[in-house]
Amino acid sequence: QVQLVESGGGLAQAGDSLRLSCVASVRTLNYYLMGWFRQAPGKEREFVAAVTLSGASTYYADSVKGRFTISRDNAKNTVYLQMNSLKPEDTAVYYCAARSGTIRVNKDDYNYWGQGTQVTVSS
Repeated sequence: QVQLVESGGGLAQAGDSLRLSCVASVRTLNYYLMGWFRQAPGKEREFVAAVTLSGASTYYADSVKGRFTISRDNAKNTVYLQMNSLKPEDTAVYYCAARSGTIRVNKDDYNYWGQGTQVTVSS
């Protein structure tokens, strides 16, 4: 069982930066591929970014490519999402997720989820 706890959300203005963190309560995070998803009001939960077990490979949604960076520190059982050049359309609840295996962008392929952290970006 993997428990995930996100933090770092909050209010920001367009152009600002925020860094989200996700701490996993697991013996070792090395076994899990980690992803970030987001869900805006009235919309489906959508893929944002994912990072492989070692952190060597990352994958991003087109909407955040070049602005967001996913990384992980397995020694700290923590995954990060650095969000730069924030836009009002980035406003959503951001979720950390984990799965065993390779990168997937479908939320149904992830087994473990955090409770989410709200990010609100004003113009």
